[in-house]
Amino acid sequence: MGQKQQSTESMAESKKRRRVAFAAPDSGSEANQCIDICLVSNVEEVEAGTGFHVKPVDLHQFFDDGKIFGYQGLKITVWVSSISFHAYANVTYDSVSDGGKGITDLKPALKNMFGENLIEEKDEFLRTFSTESEYIGSIVSSGEKMMQNASTKNSADSVYHSNANAPVKEVTRLNVGNLPVGHLYSRLVPLVLLLIDGSNPIDVTDSQWELYILVQKTMDQHQVSQVRLLGFAAIYRFYHYPDSSRLRLSQMLILPPYQCKGYGRCLLEVITNVAVSENVYDLTVEEPLDSLQRIRNIIDIPRLLACNPVKLAVDEAVLYLKEANLSKRTHASELRPPVSTVEEVRRSMKINQKQFRHCWEILIYLALDPVDEYLQNYKTFITDSVKANILGKDSGTTGKRMMDVPSDYNEEMSFVMYKSQNGEGLSIDIDGNQVNQEQQLQQLVEERIEEIKLIAQKVRRA
Repeated sequence: MGQKQQSTESMAESKKRRRVAFAAPDSGSEANQCIDICLVSNVEEVEAGTGFHVKPVDLHQFFDDGKIFGYQGLKITVWVSSISFHAYANVTYDSVSDGGKGITDLKPALKNMFGENLIEEKDEFLRTFSTESEYIGSIVSSGEKMMQNASTKNSADSVYHSNANAPVKEVTRLNVGNLPVGHLYSRLVPLVLLLIDGSNPIDVTDSQWELYILVQKTMDQHQVSQVRLLGFAAIYRFYHYPDSSRLRLSQMLILPPYQCKGYGRCLLEVITNVAVSENVYDLTVEEPLDSLQRIRNIIDIPRLLACNPVKLAVDEAVLYLKEANLSKRTHASELRPPVSTVEEVRRSMKINQKQFRHCWEILIYLALDPVDEYLQNYKTFITDSVKANILGKDSGTTGKRMMDVPSDYNEEMSFVMYKSQNGEGLSIDIDGNQVNQEQQLQQLVEERIEEIKLIAQKVRRA
């Protein structure tokens, strides 16, 4: 009996301990999984919960560690109007409690994401589809028309139609210093931050900024013109001594519903034509993503192939690759385009030196026929090029070198920079592990060659 009583008391104590046990700390909910952003063009899409769902690149800048704390069963649906770019957020959840990391205040967080675009009342948001139906059209009407009905190079979405009421594509140039234009860009900033990795808003008070707006114009059943924004590019116009300017493409965004239809290429071609027609010094692109760089190459390669000085320089480089045995080379291969050709390309085509050298590798690949017969030499040439990009522009020739040195102070901050002679410096162990360095280099080379092959295929099909 005593043992039975002891067992009963032990069980009661165990239950008591379970009742006062601490709950597991709140690990939070991933913001990307809780928030659904949807581009909508009318009231019906909002009410039906349809539209185009947008996947943001990163929400860490809006939420700590990209997480939301204190909510169970949280669901946030944000509708963004593709007519006025106003937004409305619908927030639902099962319960809320502080699990040790507080409760995320959603209202300021969403306000931080969408700024003044965010409308708190749903009815007010729905009214914007009618009250601001002419918003985009009113702004682009004051700009300079740069293109109308240019082909998007996409047969499924061609802008050439026999129907007079068919959609018309236009590109308009606007100065950001103009107040309504700056206001339009401010409405686009939330999408810029959500969809362009590492982006920052431009300064709308700086009149050197220009917006190139791509729109689609259609006629509704009442023969009223409807203007819809498809995408835009932000260009900064730098002064270049003594009497010229340089154009830098800083941002380009095609709205998600219209991506992969040739509109990015359309915008870039218009900007390229502007650079040539206005005889600026050159056109550069600020930290282009791989997809934008690929489009840029596809545009520039045919232009370069039509340039006689470029063709002569490529022929000379190809002849060298066909006759030389680069596997027995004692120094890095020198197949850079002549300085005079680089300058001619910049002067006549506004292609800067960095972009030309990027295209140079593709031009040589296209000219090597049959390429398989000379692939080993070509791979060696690309290897030297990639290595030069890693070590610096003068890798393999006389130039500056950097190497780590032992130190009792701070090993990561201790180095010596010196000027190498006669190709000295190629054997510097930058990575600290020669095997890993070579493996990484070969991986980069293979990736670069695959990218070159892809672009070459697209150029040949064009």
